Amino acid sequence: MPPRRAPSQGSAAPSRAPTPLADEDETVFFDTIDELQQHAAAINTVSGVNMTTRRQMLKIKGMSEAKVEKIKEAAHKILGSSFATGVEVQDKRKRVFTISTGSKTVDGILGGGIFSQSISEVYGEFRTGKTQLAHTMSVVAQLPSELGGASGKVAYIDTEGTFRPDRIKTIADRFGVDGYQMELINECSMRFAEDKNFKLLIIDSIMALFRTDYSGRGEMLSKLTKLSEEYNMAILLTNQVQSDPGATMTFVAGGALKPIGGHILSHASATRMFLRKGRAEERVAKLVDSPDRPESEASYKLDEGGWADV
Repeated sequence: MPPRRAPSQGSAAPSRAPTPLADEDETVFFDTIDELQQHAAAINTVSGVNMTTRRQMLKIKGMSEAKVEKIKEAAHKILGSSFATGVEVQDKRKRVFTISTGSKTVDGILGGGIFSQSISEVYGEFRTGKTQLAHTMSVVAQLPSELGGASGKVAYIDTEGTFRPDRIKTIADRFGVDGYQMELINECSMRFAEDKNFKLLIIDSIMALFRTDYSGRGEMLSKLTKLSEEYNMAILLTNQVQSDPGATMTFVAGGALKPIGGHILSHASATRMFLRKGRAEERVAKLVDSPDRPESEASYKLDEGGWADV
């Protein structure tokens, strides 16, 4: 029987020619990927194997040190060296795209919108538009790039039952577009490997996954980071806030409020934005953390068409 073909290897540098395996090794290797999928390991491609540490793989049922070493060696033969030149890194960065929030002023402080290959988190009080942003972006992502979108599909994980199809239709009308939980992350990973048209993953809200048990945050957030990089996707997380008795209005962005999730979530999110109420119907988005943008604010409003400029 001929060996099955490898799933897509999104992270392989374009200038490297894959080194072919012997037929027997290749068949065993891709059988192993099928086995990893069955154990809900969220590993669906050769790149996924390469991005998973040996320590993480040893936690998977049926994996021994010898087997993990053989899998890693096979992945290395296919993808080549994990080292990359500056030019190769620059080429990879050229694949990064942005998806508009629906507000040009907010897009301005973000550098164009929500970026792919990274996790973006928005947090704020009730009625500041967190879910509204999720709804808006789930429509915008389907638009062509010249209209702020990514011409792709959206995966939406609703942890609190706040997803409203009727709101999506209203927002879609504005833009002219035709109208579990932890296990879903693994399921999404398999879908993304099969269908390259997914461009945005939304989780509304992220900490609802951990309200009864805070263990496993680091592992799940690590999976999300891998998804964003491996499939060149934008990931948007919404989050709640809690009071911070040790903070003052002067020194802490957001005053005496801080996002739930602690340091683990803050380190996983490349971009963090705090939302608060302004005067009357105005809302204010403050860019709190970004790898390449200064701290700044922008105003927006919430209307029937989603997020919009004031």
